Amino acid sequence: MSIRDANIIIIEVGRTVVRAGLGLHDLLRLPTVDIPARVGLRRNAFGEHDSVASQLNGDTNGTETPFASTSRATSIYPQNTNPSASVNSYLVGTQLDEALANGQDIAIFWPFADGDVSDWIQAEAIWKYILFNQLQRRRVQNESPVLLSITPGVSRETYERICQIFFERFNVAGFGILERPIAQLYAANTLSGVIVDIGDEVTDITPIYEGFILHPARTSVALGVRHCQNYLAHILVSNQSVVSALSPPSNPLDPEALHAMLLELAEQLWKEGTIKVPTDGETAIVEDEGVTDIAAVLVAGKEKAVIESGMRKKASAKASAADQARAREIEALDLITVQFRDHSLTLGKERHRFCEPLFDPSLLLGMPGTSTPNSDIEQKPLLPLQEVVGHVVGQTEVDLRQYIWQGLFVTGVVTRHVKGIGVALQSRLAPFIASPDLQTDVQARSIRVLAVPEYYAEYRETGNGYAAFLGTSITAKIIFSDPNGKNYVLKADYAGRGPHSIIEMTPSLL
Repeated sequence: MSIRDANIIIIEVGRTVVRAGLGLHDLLRLPTVDIPARVGLRRNAFGEHDSVASQLNGDTNGTETPFASTSRATSIYPQNTNPSASVNSYLVGTQLDEALANGQDIAIFWPFADGDVSDWIQAEAIWKYILFNQLQRRRVQNESPVLLSITPGVSRETYERICQIFFERFNVAGFGILERPIAQLYAANTLSGVIVDIGDEVTDITPIYEGFILHPARTSVALGVRHCQNYLAHILVSNQSVVSALSPPSNPLDPEALHAMLLELAEQLWKEGTIKVPTDGETAIVEDEGVTDIAAVLVAGKEKAVIESGMRKKASAKASAADQARAREIEALDLITVQFRDHSLTLGKERHRFCEPLFDPSLLLGMPGTSTPNSDIEQKPLLPLQEVVGHVVGQTEVDLRQYIWQGLFVTGVVTRHVKGIGVALQSRLAPFIASPDLQTDVQARSIRVLAVPEYYAEYRETGNGYAAFLGTSITAKIIFSDPNGKNYVLKADYAGRGPHSIIEMTPSLL
């Protein structure tokens, strides 16, 4: 069977986000679908849903908003099920967004938040919405094969159930499954390393050697972006100019309302790219003086930036010494002005403390809204991210560690906007490298931080945030172009061997 690149569908399923795209191109493109991995159920649509939905969202009287505030010590990603609901009962994507915007009473569910599939009806509703609503596929004569990347470590029964849904419910032309950490490492153009995937509530650490996950050492830690936002919101309380603007003395907000507003401000700050993680391992990039390599500038597409830099240098040369001194003083203060809810707010270096809880979670002790009630993770001690990563690599075979340490890859949506997390983690991992005085052939001598290469033009401005989708696209381009390949299931294979065929066609399961 010949498969056209234009028909191939890529779907990436994370804990709290699902991304998808149709067609592979010479320049691998960004996902065209990027939605929260959630579904909604109207509480008043069916009478039997009311009490269940209320309990799932911590609402005992049925009147509270379905979103749990990030300031509470409860997860904002409930994963419960409702056996009486059908696929068509659930709202997904823009349907759900519009219902919430209209103030409808909606119960929210996140079927992938625990790293597995907690409810198959909810999962099918999300996949159906992507395939038939967003990507405009037709179930009849569906000529599109699908490569799906998922969280690692799920059971073979889960693989078979997913395969069954895509063939029997969606009638896809072919189907394959790839584990997300493998895809993320492929995006960095290597086969061995350790993936640190920072999510909203959970960070997953996965060691990989020669393209295979070392599952016994893989782990997760209950630290994520939500904890960093909550921490920064508490820090911003000490910024009197910000607090006075948001909660003026003449009309003060109650503490909960102020905290909710500061949480929103913290989220805006990191998503606008105003936060950088300070570390001793970083060095400032010095601008070149003198001769410019014109060919290199043109190849990199930076001619406009070079011209603007030259104009700035000429302008600064004409400025008075006093102006230059003032500019250096302001630069040292690192002040920025942001627009937030019709307010113009000035913030300083305190915003760069955003990621401190990742490296020192003791800062979160006693702080409301920072616990993660996940039964698989909650019982683990609260350890700094660098200690967890060091322990994970330490659980692998001694002779593999030097290769794994050469691929430290920090990913997650936060890496699209917050720069320096990988370098900051690298500097804190130095104690886990053996002493250089004890030289052996298998000893790791350094840690190398990876990033998505710049030759992926569409991904240059996205950091490592879309690494899983990029790696899945790369894999799809390889496996679906091989007519004799054994890395995906064709419709004929499924007709002959059923759901079990996905086990035989998935190398990581063999």
